[in-house]
Amino acid sequence: MSHVGYRCLMAVDREQVLRSAAALLTRKSTATMDEVARAAGISRATLHRHFAGRDALVRALEALGIAECEAALKGARTDEGPAADAVRRLVLAMEPSAGLLAFLYTENQLFEGEEQNEGWARMDAGFTELFRRGQESGEFRIDLTPAWLTEALYGLLASGAWAVTEGRVARNDFTHMIVELLLGGALRREEP
Repeated sequence: MSHVGYRCLMAVDREQVLRSAAALLTRKSTATMDEVARAAGISRATLHRHFAGRDALVRALEALGIAECEAALKGARTDEGPAADAVRRLVLAMEPSAGLLAFLYTENQLFEGEEQNEGWARMDAGFTELFRRGQESGEFRIDLTPAWLTEALYGLLASGAWAVTEGRVARNDFTHMIVELLLGGALRREEP
């Protein structure tokens, strides 16, 4: 096997390990590194070669989650059409990454200090711009700030993912429930 082929194999294995870790940690956020290794089908030593510890694993999961969420944000075309329709497309696009986002949302060390990943700010800006656009077009209430609507969306995505994981909500209802609850509170209503 060529050196290039070996490097590609390692990258695929690393991503498989990350996906296995994400699946486990979204179900059990307190899982140990031993449990992560078992879930990935590798030894703890192999896991440690890829990720020096839990913090390194969480940072790698953060990078994966941000990349997926930014791709969903771009794919949802949030600058096109009515803002409410863009919110629907965004939640639908975010659904596959919602479990990982839910796990990351609880990892406080990701949001403290100087080392915060700039991807969070980019996602915040994209979400905030969507809500601002909805306010400027008259679709969304102006008494709820775009920053608050952004935080509400993160919270609903995380809560929805947990509810699906726990079996309290059907996976097919995820997008509908989040969109209806968010827009039910955000849409501007005509005064009686």
